[in-house]
Amino acid sequence: MHDPHTHDPRDHGGADPDACAAALRAALAAHGITLPSLGVDLPGYAGRHPVRPLIALGNCNLATARELTAVLLKGAV
Repeated sequence: MHDPHTHDPRDHGGADPDACAAALRAALAAHGITLPSLGVDLPGYAGRHPVRPLIALGNCNLATARELTAVLLKGAV
């Protein structure tokens, strides 16, 4: 797994879901946001048919949800 402190958040890691999750974690951290449950959704690998891996964002508290909303709205301008 990549160190989020040295990982370029613009590099989404191609098809590597762990690298993608690390890039997202680093991008969020650059804005002071932490989603503790962020990671690869492992049950997605349990199926019989190959699927695109999912990144689980998990739950967050109200303060984190507000911070994330503010960052997304600011970036949309």
